[in-house]
Amino acid sequence: MSHGRGIRLFLVDGTPNGLLTAEIMNWTGHALTGPRTKLTELVQRPECGRTGVYFLVGPDPDNAMRPLVYIGESDDVAKRLKQHNRPEPQGGKDFWERVCLITSKDQNLTKAHVKYLESQLIAIAKQSGRCGLVNGTAHDYTVLPESDQADKAFFIEQVRIILPVLGFDFLRDRQKIAAQIRGEPGSEGAAPNFYMELPKYGIRATAREVDGEFVVLEGSQARDKWVSGSSYTSYRPLYDQLTADGVLVPDASGAVRFTQDQSFSSPSAAAAVVSGRSANGRIVWIEESSRKSYGDWQSSLVEAQSAVDELKD
Repeated sequence: MSHGRGIRLFLVDGTPNGLLTAEIMNWTGHALTGPRTKLTELVQRPECGRTGVYFLVGPDPDNAMRPLVYIGESDDVAKRLKQHNRPEPQGGKDFWERVCLITSKDQNLTKAHVKYLESQLIAIAKQSGRCGLVNGTAHDYTVLPESDQADKAFFIEQVRIILPVLGFDFLRDRQKIAAQIRGEPGSEGAAPNFYMELPKYGIRATAREVDGEFVVLEGSQARDKWVSGSSYTSYRPLYDQLTADGVLVPDASGAVRFTQDQSFSSPSAAAAVVSGRSANGRIVWIEESSRKSYGDWQSSLVEAQSAVDELKD
């Protein structure tokens, strides 16, 4: 069973697009994030003089579906960020637009700790497949005592909780999502099944809604091309990117199939890729057990909960 967590956010300069700090109750960690345009103010913060790990995040010019990320560590993050801010020919990095720094409020993070954290976070980012990594080959730093490794495992869990709150999704737990996807429908923690069919083309796709994402399952089928002449083509780059990445490949039926479970931001985004054209996912996806459309199924859940709340009153 999931439990609530208390996270404290503070707008340093009073604006939502400026510097932001974040803390989780009963966690010694501290997060500081901001845009590159605020780097002058950010490096003057006391957190930047501490030992910590940091993330440089920017758009990936070769893949609109994911960001580019660099994960680093330093005893003096301010100095390292100033180096990264130089033009690339001078040893800097041009791609990044935002930075997030993770330090400790009790200042007990050592150089060995952050080297270990950097190693683990790079491995997690690679496994997630949600970003392009600018880092080269990462060293597997495992020289910490066993007790320290256990402490840092908890520390990393909190980092993975707080980053999505700050708008960084690249460390989200794919194994947890995969477990919910593969769980039997109706079992504890399992997501409901949805299906979508295009009878004219013999196409069927299945999906589950997991952790706020709509996931089309491996083996599902889709149209073999984006239909030209569609009125709305906002999802065409997404279709093309999935094709280029090998997520959509031709199958024997003349359609294409998904080679892996693929997350989408909404049922409509998933429906558009399956259809090869704009589609209303709230209508075309059908919940398997009730045979209701996604929209009707969701409404029935809201109404059922409202009825329960009225009985309690």
